[in-house]
Amino acid sequence: MAENHSTSRILITFAAFIVIVAGMKAAATIVVPFLLALFLAIICSSPVSWMHGKGVPAWLAILVVIVAILAVSSFVTGFLGASIGDFIRSYPRYTIDIERRFSGIYAWLEGRGIDMKNLDLLGRIEPGKVMGYTAILLNSLKDALANGFLVIITVVFILLEASSFPKKLREILDNPDRTLPHFEKLANEIRRYLAFKTWICLATGALATVFLLATGVDYPFLWGALAFLLNYIPTIGSFIAAIPPVMLAFVQYGYTRGIIVAVGYIVLNLVIGNFIEPRVMGKGLGLSTLVVFLSLIFWGWVFGPVGMILSVPLTMMMKIALETREDTMWMAVLLGSPK
Repeated sequence: MAENHSTSRILITFAAFIVIVAGMKAAATIVVPFLLALFLAIICSSPVSWMHGKGVPAWLAILVVIVAILAVSSFVTGFLGASIGDFIRSYPRYTIDIERRFSGIYAWLEGRGIDMKNLDLLGRIEPGKVMGYTAILLNSLKDALANGFLVIITVVFILLEASSFPKKLREILDNPDRTLPHFEKLANEIRRYLAFKTWICLATGALATVFLLATGVDYPFLWGALAFLLNYIPTIGSFIAAIPPVMLAFVQYGYTRGIIVAVGYIVLNLVIGNFIEPRVMGKGLGLSTLVVFLSLIFWGWVFGPVGMILSVPLTMMMKIALETREDTMWMAVLLGSPK
């Protein structure tokens, strides 16, 4: 009987999980802006707490942070919006140039005795579509920037209510002395990860911008901003961010400059991805490498690109929540990194 009861509980838990995931996917248009606002508020809570610790009133600290967010978002929206619009207008020309460059490569290979018609590489690779996909991605980014005001307003209200959250949780929890430390651990871990990741992404975006300015590739600030955003996506984000500027360098200057830009991005991604980020992506987060990769796929399927960006914090929330109950501790252990 005990074994049947345990099996029933596992099946019910699994069914509930499926229902919850289906609900989140169906309500993604509502949930995604809230998640963005929540994690942005977690990042902003660090400077608010620091200023409050220095004697600045809480309302004034929140006001300073909000003004800074509005100033930065206004500049980014205006500057990036203009660059994105200009690139979208120009991408048909870049597409034609890419197809012409690759046709030249195929002609050169055929001249060396390689039958390109049998390989049909042109029909399979279709390099010209890269700029089309890039334009679609940047257009989605432009729409997200245009709708960012709602996210910022939500951040304001979250920060205003943040000080009352512990008191409310203490009133509604059955055993607050046991459960509240888990909530504090959750907030601290996510705050630490997002702060570290943000600095890493800023460094990556800045270095990519400087490198592209030095190599003369068009829209260096746009590709630097794209590197900043996509580096929040673990494992593959940095490589996706490298494709458009490499192709653009290839179109503008030819094969040599394209190879130089590709090598530069590879070196940048290897240094940051292999020597800096693993220190926080591994045992520092308490998540295994496999779980990080699978969470990228799962949350990307549920919430799209935003889910991929927030995949690690969302998985951390799940793991710490599972640690609060003895009957779900085994799942938290499976998500954890080996000790």
